[in-house]
Amino acid sequence: MLVTGATLAGEAVANLAAHGLEAHYCKPYASAEDIAQLASDLQIEGLIVRQGQIDENVISASPRLKVIAKHGTGVNNIDLEAAARLGIPVLRALGANARSVAEHAIALSIALLKDLMPLDRAVKSGEWPKASYVGRDIAGTKLGLVGFGAIGQEVATLARGLGMPVTVFDPYTSELPQDVSRETDLDTLLATSDIVSLHCPLTKETHHLIDAERLARMKPTSFVVNTARGGIIDEAALVEALRNGIIAGAGLDSFAEEPPPKGSALWSLPNIIVTPHTGGAAKGAMRAMAETAARHVISVLDGDGPDIRSVANPAFQTAPPAAR
Repeated sequence: MLVTGATLAGEAVANLAAHGLEAHYCKPYASAEDIAQLASDLQIEGLIVRQGQIDENVISASPRLKVIAKHGTGVNNIDLEAAARLGIPVLRALGANARSVAEHAIALSIALLKDLMPLDRAVKSGEWPKASYVGRDIAGTKLGLVGFGAIGQEVATLARGLGMPVTVFDPYTSELPQDVSRETDLDTLLATSDIVSLHCPLTKETHHLIDAERLARMKPTSFVVNTARGGIIDEAALVEALRNGIIAGAGLDSFAEEPPPKGSALWSLPNIIVTPHTGGAAKGAMRAMAETAARHVISVLDGDGPDIRSVANPAFQTAPPAAR
């Protein structure tokens, strides 16, 4: 089997080996052509996806491929329709990195609220702005969550512990905790939140969900945090919003293109904090994602079938028998 990225956690590798599966690796962010070539050369039966685009050429490169497992939850880099046509289930490691990503979202939020980056730069440049600086309170800061899956729920728990009122926009969630409010209109959520934190998947419907018009609905004192997928925000619109004071700042852990271009206009802005899509990279999350992905592969290849709750492309069940 093939892993598109760095070495899996040891427990996952040991479990794969116990079931007669040898893990091979390609470099992080390898091209689809290189991944397809390696899959063909190895005649893989299982694929664990970390980085890189998994297009139809990759999926069809080995006729022996029976299962694709994501080392995480976001599957926007996998051609789900192509996998379904070939009768191959794509399985997500649901909830495995939820706490880690939630902590990262809260960390970015606090760093923005407390002006940690500009204060750091000021002191290092010889300034001492103590006399003139007035900071913000975390308690009472209104947090708006777009999406309330496993990660959004963890963010809400952490935020409420810090005294932040939490409001959620998620038309697909029926029940909310008693201490979390619902907003049925996204524009209203944007207009009334001090921090907007994104926790929805990247789909055709959510691509550029946060565009110039929606950024303009936010308070000039508010922040946007994205630990989901970069394409949810229109980055060109975000640059203009940050440059022109439409919003106060942004914290980004994901980007439309990864790695982002070195000359990105985002890098010239003083009111943005960026990290290299590492929200789910804490030790516990890495272990949990690897172990879950390995279990998914083993279950299918051992003949036990996929965990239906984790399937990202349910249409694979209707693929013609010849495709399986």
